[in-house]
Amino acid sequence: MKTLTFCLLSLSLLATVAFPQEAKRVPKGIREADKAEEKFEKSIPPPQVSVHRNPRQLQQDANELARLAESIPADVEQVGRGILAKDLNERLKKIEKLSKRLRNELGP
Repeated sequence: MKTLTFCLLSLSLLATVAFPQEAKRVPKGIREADKAEEKFEKSIPPPQVSVHRNPRQLQQDANELARLAESIPADVEQVGRGILAKDLNERLKKIEKLSKRLRNELGP
């Protein structure tokens, strides 16, 4: 009798593990959205290969960027003392412009 109870109990545990709950149905709208997303991803054109500028010009831009960036910490220190360099904002904009140009030229 004990073995029969043990067998039935084991069989019922095995059945609950082997047959998980009914799979949840995915609503039709979500399936269509997934299909549309896959279709959209396939329609994205490959990235354009950019023509790099003259390597010498890129090096000059990088050198100018480095020179401008070296001057910023001293000016920020002066701001702490209440002195604001009048061309600081212009130099920061130039740094931003140069870094963006280099990033676009050298990036994928």
